[in-house]
Amino acid sequence: MSTDAIEIKGELRTPINNAAQAKGSIHDDATASKLGFKGGTVAGSVHMDQYMPLMLQMFGEDWWRRGNISLYFRQATVDRENVRAFASRAAGAEQGRAWMENENGDLISEGTISCNGADEKTELSQRVKGQIPAVGLKILAAASVGKTVEGIAARASKEGVERRMATITEDLPIYRDKGVLPPSMAVQTFRGVEAELFNRTGVVGLFGAIELQFINGPLLAETDYKARGEVLALTESPKTENVWYKAYLSDATTGGDVASMIMYLRFLKASSPLYG
Repeated sequence: MSTDAIEIKGELRTPINNAAQAKGSIHDDATASKLGFKGGTVAGSVHMDQYMPLMLQMFGEDWWRRGNISLYFRQATVDRENVRAFASRAAGAEQGRAWMENENGDLISEGTISCNGADEKTELSQRVKGQIPAVGLKILAAASVGKTVEGIAARASKEGVERRMATITEDLPIYRDKGVLPPSMAVQTFRGVEAELFNRTGVVGLFGAIELQFINGPLLAETDYKARGEVLALTESPKTENVWYKAYLSDATTGGDVASMIMYLRFLKASSPLYG
C-alpha cells in the first residue's frame, strides 16, 4: 500500500446468527450441517453492517446519500465467528476496495466501495457481465433473464430497526435517531420483488453477493417505497442453481429512485427433490 493511500482496519466483531430459528433454512444448524456447512450461517447482509463505520470514515456522512458497497461472498461464517472488516482507497480515487477476514485470515467477502451516486464499475456489475448462461435449470426452470416486475409496495418499520439493534455488530446513532436503515434491513426492503421474479419454494438458498447503491438516500424506516426488479442472469455450478437480479426502490410519493440493489442468490441442488 502506497503512502498516499488510505487503509482502515475495523474492530474484531462477533456477528450473531439472528435467523437461527428459521427451521429448514441455511441459518438453521441442522439444515446447514446436513448440506455440508459447519453450522447455520450468518447472512451476508448482516456482515454488511460491520462495514459501515469504515464507510463513514472513508467517505463521510454523504455515503448514506450516494454510497455504494458491492460485495462478493467468498465463505460463509457461523454464529459468533469473529470477523474483521477492512477498506482501502488510493488518494483521490473515487473507488476503493473492501474485504472481511476471520481470525485465521480466511477471506469472507470482498468487493468495491465508492460514493459518487452512480458507480458503473462495481464488483458485481463487472461480475454479472461475465456469467455463463445456464441451460436446463430445474429449480429455476420458470425464471427467465429479462423478466421484470414493478409497483411492489415496500416499507420497513421502526420496530424492525429496534429489533435489529439488539444484535447488530455496529450500533450507529443514525439508525435510532434518524431512522436510517442499516444495510441488513435495507437489503430486506428490496426483496419483495423476488416472489414474482422467480420461484424458490421448497429449496434452501443463500446469498452469494450483494450490492447496495444509494442514488438519493438514505433509506428510512416508516417510509413508503415502490420496488421494481429485473432478472439479470441465470447460472449454475455443480452444487447450485443461481439467479442474479437488480432491484430499485423509489419514493412512493415522488417516484424518484432512492437506491438500488444487485443480488446474487444461490440455491442448493442437494436441498431440492428435483435433484433426488
